[in-house]
Amino acid sequence: MPISPNQGSTGGGTVVTITGTNLSGATAVHFGSKLGTITANTATSITVTSPSGTGTVPVTVTTPGGTSNPVSFFYVGAPFKSSITPVSGVTAGGNTVTINGTGLSTATAVHFGTAAATPTVVNDSQLTVTVPAGTAAGPVGVSVTTAGGTNNGLSYTYVDVPTITSVAPASGPTSGGTAVTITGTNLTTTQSVTFAGAPAPFSVISDTTLSAVTPPGTAGAANVVVTTNAGSVTDTGGFTYTAGPGI
Repeated sequence: MPISPNQGSTGGGTVVTITGTNLSGATAVHFGSKLGTITANTATSITVTSPSGTGTVPVTVTTPGGTSNPVSFFYVGAPFKSSITPVSGVTAGGNTVTINGTGLSTATAVHFGTAAATPTVVNDSQLTVTVPAGTAAGPVGVSVTTAGGTNNGLSYTYVDVPTITSVAPASGPTSGGTAVTITGTNLTTTQSVTFAGAPAPFSVISDTTLSAVTPPGTAGAANVVVTTNAGSVTDTGGFTYTAGPGI
């Protein structure tokens, strides 16, 4: 007498199908000492909603002809999530995040806000999932659904790709050390700023403003690249290194 699925939430509510023979007229389905709720019944199958419970319990079907042999049903607790890495990414989605916790081995779905994704279970304490596209930049709740239920509590932030509108001042000596202000959009998650490929120290002032100090460079136009969690933007020739006078 197969049962599918053979596991479900400790809170009950799992819809289970039991198949076999001579099942018509079923009067009761017991999950251990508790009764399930029969919602459909034929001679070869019964659909029943599991009651709450814990551990492994025997499931039996009672008909006018008697009571069946038992099959096992496993109660699974709701998942617990402890962390998500990384915590942000591009609004278009497509990057992979790792979720750590417990009770994750039966995970079937991860929701980012209202968007669902199918996870890859690594083990009971870890899963990975490809982030679906978001509807707009900003934070969304992350929930994991397993045989034991759904657990919320984590947050993921969608971020738009950055833009650069100006670099001021737009020139400075090849020795570096020029304090510049970079303005644009979506700069909050900036990870690096480079001038002609050389990293520059920087500070995030706001989502639209960065301050940076130019590293040493060679005379001529230099590309300014800002990299955030959502990607990179290049201001081609955005800063010009000028050589000092020679005698």
